[in-house]
Amino acid sequence: MIGANILVVEDEEKLRRLLATYLKKEMVNVFEAADGEVALSLYQEHSFDLIILDIMLPKYDGWTICKRIREVSSVPILILTARSEESDKLFGFELGADDYITKPFSVKELIARVRALLRRSQQQISDEVIEIKNLKIDKKSHLALIDNAQLSLSPKEYDLLIYLVHNKNLALTRETILNGVWGYDYYGDLRTVDTHIKRLRKKLQLLGDSIKTVRGIGYRFEVKE
Repeated sequence: MIGANILVVEDEEKLRRLLATYLKKEMVNVFEAADGEVALSLYQEHSFDLIILDIMLPKYDGWTICKRIREVSSVPILILTARSEESDKLFGFELGADDYITKPFSVKELIARVRALLRRSQQQISDEVIEIKNLKIDKKSHLALIDNAQLSLSPKEYDLLIYLVHNKNLALTRETILNGVWGYDYYGDLRTVDTHIKRLRKKLQLLGDSIKTVRGIGYRFEVKE
């Protein structure tokens, strides 16, 4: 986490300052925003490694901010909100959020999730280039391309694609995928896999049909040699 730039978007001042204090102890650079307008302005002015984003905000809500950022960036986004309904969580993942934590929460748990997101997005990548049909994955550059056009994938969508490619033609359970992509310490449920598979299929265009649903089991990335 040392040296990472993190944007904390939270309108509750005491909580925002508390998060900033704990994050600074991890030797990261913290930027603070109390409303959606300031958050978008800071995002345009700086390069961030992770964004902690509250939903109920003045001016622009967290959903709007998440959607706008996802249109141009795959920076990890951790949703922070008092809304604990399952539909809200699924909607957040649909918009491209990478993780979700509800208030009240343990600051230690949030820091652990921040560490995990940064570790996954900044982990060392081999210089291997993978080519399957019209799909090209340049792992050194962390890019996926269809017909040489770059795909706009969130960090988790990219990780999911890599995992499916490395396990091509194998039937994978949702639990296996969840553990392989999100890790054993992930707090989400199996529907997280379904949500990300749906988004990945759409972004892979015609190649998305290669991600087969295996009834009663999970999914298989089917590639004919």
